[in-house]
Amino acid sequence: MFRLKAQGNRTGWLVLAVLFLLILLPLAAVVIQVLLPGVFFGNLQIGNLSLLLDVFRRPLWYVSLKNSVVLGIGTTLLGTMLGVALAMIRSKWTFPSAKLLDLAVWILIITPSFILAQGWVMFASSDGLATRWLGWSGLHQLVFQPAGLIVVMTLSKFPMAYLTVFAALEWKVEQLSDAARLSGGSRWTVWRTIQVPLLLPAICSGAMLVFMDTVGDFGMPASIATIFRFPTLPYSIYSALYTSPIRFDMAGALSFYLVLLIALAMSVQLYAMRKSRFDFLSSRAVRSVPKRPAKGAYWLMTGNLLFLAVVLGIPFGSNLLMSISSNASIDAKSGLTLKHYKALFTTDGNLLSGLVHSLEIAAVAAIIGLVVGFLVAYVLNYSEFKLRKAIDVISLVSLAVPGIVLGIGYIFIWNQAWLEKIGLLLYGTPWILVLASVAGVIPVITRVVVGAMAKVPKQLLSAAQMQGAGFLSRMGSVLIPLIKGALLYAGLAAFGASVFDLAISSILYPPNFMTLPVVINKAFEDLKFGYAAAATLTGGGLVILIIAAMELLFKPARKRQRRSSQ
Repeated sequence: MFRLKAQGNRTGWLVLAVLFLLILLPLAAVVIQVLLPGVFFGNLQIGNLSLLLDVFRRPLWYVSLKNSVVLGIGTTLLGTMLGVALAMIRSKWTFPSAKLLDLAVWILIITPSFILAQGWVMFASSDGLATRWLGWSGLHQLVFQPAGLIVVMTLSKFPMAYLTVFAALEWKVEQLSDAARLSGGSRWTVWRTIQVPLLLPAICSGAMLVFMDTVGDFGMPASIATIFRFPTLPYSIYSALYTSPIRFDMAGALSFYLVLLIALAMSVQLYAMRKSRFDFLSSRAVRSVPKRPAKGAYWLMTGNLLFLAVVLGIPFGSNLLMSISSNASIDAKSGLTLKHYKALFTTDGNLLSGLVHSLEIAAVAAIIGLVVGFLVAYVLNYSEFKLRKAIDVISLVSLAVPGIVLGIGYIFIWNQAWLEKIGLLLYGTPWILVLASVAGVIPVITRVVVGAMAKVPKQLLSAAQMQGAGFLSRMGSVLIPLIKGALLYAGLAAFGASVFDLAISSILYPPNFMTLPVVINKAFEDLKFGYAAAATLTGGGLVILIIAAMELLFKPARKRQRRSSQ
């Protein structure tokens, strides 16, 4: 047992060091750059903290901060209400097309926001699909304004609130609601005074996720900027790095406020959850089973299909129609064509090289991230390492911190002259993209693997060690075979997320080393809508095929294993 504890401590320190290097150190560098500007480039001086107050004096900075706060609060309120309402409806009733809603939620979560935004731009712009095909000439005035952008963002961010609340509704204690009804309470009173308060932790968690994902979103503002100027903090940070001269001090100051907004959101959630106890489940709790409504199933199905037509049909349908339209205005009379798909492979070759680069980076990042996530999950499940909670928190930090801030930190850390002398000057090389991608996928991998490991008793590993099996032997012969399905799905999820990471790619991609999201976004900025749409669908389709092929390769192996065991 002493040897097992000592080995767990060694693994814990190793994991903590890796997470510090990948996540904490870049984030600390952003703060240090504000306090000591130039310290990472050999110029030690005390920072002018008045730069932090310039956000209230410089018009662009102030507008960016205000837009981020307005967009974050508005999307959080609408997105949380929409997600909570849909989750309650879905957990209570079953109806035709209900499973399509579950599928749509996952599609929206894994689809990069800049792809969804591009679809909305193609649909609602003054010369877009809505004007040309449907005659809705005033739609662009409704969409491309702060309130319209909040609605568009809500339709892409509500799945965060939906999933957290839907998971919390898995179990229910009917006697609480029954007692309230017997006391004369109406359905509305029961819902308002019992059901909603009991769901408060899940609602707060969902709202926090919606807020963090909104204020840190880079893809939506980057795509909307082609036709409507709505600067946010992530986009202004990006602009500070692509001005001449490069303003690292500005990027650091704006990143500080972005991290501050995230910290405030987490503080509000912790405060709300500490107000009272929520452990209401007892032996009388039963699993929630959706029931078919006595009447109204047709209306639920119709409303669901109309909703899906908006949240999925508009962004994906617009991309599809634009990719096969012969002109930029998607005119119904102009005819259809495949010229945009042909241009993907007959023009400058940026798409093909960008696609290959993105697939390579995503594959390497998924493999490295899988190793790191596996070790993190092992420490959290099986070791008695005294800093386990710290590891758990750090592993989730990169999920909360926007990729644009993480990218800034990587520039500060890996763009130093002394690193060149030891061969570790990673800035300007593809390896910095790999490291940043690993940091981004660690939370996803860890959450998936932790849940799978929790089902494997610690006694199995202890018994293997008592028989003389070393650490690698125990992992390879006992633990990995039992959770290989979870490892595969975690790796594929990390792979898919890394391919379309626009924020990391835009900040860190090396010269003459294009990636798929950068190619798509640059084509969109150049108003090559057809080319951008074709590239989006082609790249996304290829990624889906790769993921499906990996699953097929894995499933036959499991079937053969079952036959051999029989």
